[in-house]
Amino acid sequence: MEPWIANARQEIDMAVEGMRPEDFLRCPEGKWNTAQILEHLGRTFGSTAKMLELQLASGASPALRLRSLKDRMAVFVVVTLGHLPSGYSAPEATRPTGLDGPTALAKLREALTRMDKALADTEAHWGSGLVATHPILGPMTAAQWRKFHFVHARHHVRQIRERRNTPSAQVDNN
Repeated sequence: MEPWIANARQEIDMAVEGMRPEDFLRCPEGKWNTAQILEHLGRTFGSTAKMLELQLASGASPALRLRSLKDRMAVFVVVTLGHLPSGYSAPEATRPTGLDGPTALAKLREALTRMDKALADTEAHWGSGLVATHPILGPMTAAQWRKFHFVHARHHVRQIRERRNTPSAQVDNN
């Protein structure tokens, strides 16, 4: 597994280590619980994998838009500086649907492995240049995709740790 992807998995695994099923449901009011965060991450990894797999299967060169100054700045902030700004809503396809924590974690691990392979296959096929367009950050290389997913996972790992360390957090019964 590529180092950024392996590090993301390790951080996620450490954040949920020893959690009981009810711990996955802790959350501040109006926020996602840990199960929902894990499902979101898994759906994000799976979406990237699917996009790359379909692109490779088509045999066509990646359909990329021109990189704007805004794209370049966004990639610099997120990928180079490692800062994921808040205030963005998750795309519909990556929003949680209600999996329980252990199931969400298992699916996340499968999707992460699949994405790692898809990124490696994409890079082997098209090289180190731009390979796919992120809906917010714009066109990125496989290396940038890996780092983006690490930064995104780390952002959510912080949230998971906050939920674990807040005994008064409410349990979301949805």
